[in-house]
Amino acid sequence: MSGAQQDVGEGKTFFGHPRGLMTLFTTELWERFSYYGMRAILLLYLTDQAHGLGLGESLGQAVVSIYGASVYLLSVLGGWFADRVFGARRTVLYGGTVIVAGHLCLAIPSTAPAYAGIALVALGTGLLKPNVSTMVGTLYEQNDTRRDSAFSIFYMGINIGSFSAPFVVGFLRREFGFHVAFAAAAVGMTLALIAYLLGRRTLHGRGDTPPNPLTAADRPTMIKVSSAVLVLLAVVFAWSAWRSGGIGPRPVVDAISYVCSWRRSRTS
Repeated sequence: MSGAQQDVGEGKTFFGHPRGLMTLFTTELWERFSYYGMRAILLLYLTDQAHGLGLGESLGQAVVSIYGASVYLLSVLGGWFADRVFGARRTVLYGGTVIVAGHLCLAIPSTAPAYAGIALVALGTGLLKPNVSTMVGTLYEQNDTRRDSAFSIFYMGINIGSFSAPFVVGFLRREFGFHVAFAAAAVGMTLALIAYLLGRRTLHGRGDTPPNPLTAADRPTMIKVSSAVLVLLAVVFAWSAWRSGGIGPRPVVDAISYVCSWRRSRTS
């Protein structure tokens, strides 16, 4: 008997669905709260001359755009780790932990932690976001008619989190400043992790093992490819810094733009 059937048989359901859906619903609600809460004030923080990083408007907008693009680019990495290394469940857990670290870095009133925080949130979201959605589908058999309504409920959690975040975080920013607002985003993601950990049993082992794990024969190729990618990225960043005349937000933005543009050209 499947996990979903067990839930229904025992009367332990979430709107007629397996309780694992409630776990993933709550996790995604708070993750979206943290993500959109940060996005709501990120540009203001980057461009605020008195209490933020004091970037120009165009550079601040570029940083926000590259941040958003990086999330989708890093989702490829998140899917790969779930499929080949950790499994979806652990990849989501690790991604959420990285997101919390990123928001906490943004809560520190200093320039270097702020940029580190932006990078960490992008990386953590790339690990977490595609795999939570994938796990919703694993709660059901292929012929289960509840799958479509399950995703509707799941997306309701996304909408609740993303709708409420700008109001809450915006209020905190006005009343207490940027760093308290970023800390609130960290609290939101921490709540997501707590819900995820407490609800582990309701997932009945879904996502615990990678569907296509790396073998000993795969590892030499993986090391070679990873090393080549890292060297290529280092060259791109070095070239971007040389063109810009030094290290700073502008060469980082330019370098990521080159990488994203290359990926779009390869997939178009």
